Amino acid sequence: MGIGVGLGLAEFPFSGHAPFWRWVEACEAGGVDSIWQSDRLVSREPFLETMSVMAALAGATERLKFGMNVASAGLRDPLLLAKQCATIDFLSGGRLLPAFGVGNPKSRDWTATGRESAGSGAIADEALEIIARLWSGEAVSFEGKHFRYDGASISPSPVQKQIPMWIGGSSKAAIRRTGRLGTGWQAGFETPEQVAPVVAAIKEAAREAGRNIDEDHYGAGFSFRFGSWDDPIVAKRGEAVTKRTGRDPRKVFVVGDARDILDRIHAYIGAGISKFILRPIGGDDAEMLDQTQRLIVEVLPEVEAMNRRAAAE
Repeated sequence: MGIGVGLGLAEFPFSGHAPFWRWVEACEAGGVDSIWQSDRLVSREPFLETMSVMAALAGATERLKFGMNVASAGLRDPLLLAKQCATIDFLSGGRLLPAFGVGNPKSRDWTATGRESAGSGAIADEALEIIARLWSGEAVSFEGKHFRYDGASISPSPVQKQIPMWIGGSSKAAIRRTGRLGTGWQAGFETPEQVAPVVAAIKEAAREAGRNIDEDHYGAGFSFRFGSWDDPIVAKRGEAVTKRTGRDPRKVFVVGDARDILDRIHAYIGAGISKFILRPIGGDDAEMLDQTQRLIVEVLPEVEAMNRRAAAE
């Protein structure tokens, strides 16, 4: 399995567009595998729209891959979403890593748009089937409970002939959905101990569906900080995570040095994970860039060495 390390953003932590693009340039030059943008439509704090970010990254970079972590298939029209993804993949030369989920049931996106999160899993199931068929070049006629199409098709097709469809979520329904439709799975806040049984269940669901998901298509992520738990930004982010999810920040953050980050990566690898989305914890533009540069210099060479050793075995 090739270990890949990408960086992810949720809220927009920069003071403006220029420091954001400096950060992207550092990722491009520093060997970061990919950039991931979380999906949220309604927010009081700055929060970029994920599909727009994908399109912007396609034009601004040459090497980096990029993905949505994860786009809500329960909130978005599948024909439009399939067309957006195909267009971005085409214009980027095949660098899009599309990832989908149902959508956070606690998100304000639902109530603000007058929709119910209940039943969104069934909506996502229909949407993902439609998207996969559109990407294959098929003219799709579909008569479902939530969507109806008559001979819908898209062109140009994605550059990637087998464009990946990463799926998030660890509920029983999400596991079945991944096994039936997904080419990869992306964890949320699950710890290594929580990830292992989900990976095993997805593999079983894929076997039951007569499918196989590549061993190196299982992902996880965590927030990291080169520093101390006493850093004010760590306390602030930790309180926000606890309030939003009820989780202990020490389970989902890694704060310390490169060895602490690598130890957490190794723990996830032991649970069957090989792709990572790490989220730098920084209080301003300079800290975001510094945290990223330290990861590039102190962690990524160790990951590359792991990959070389694995290839030689």
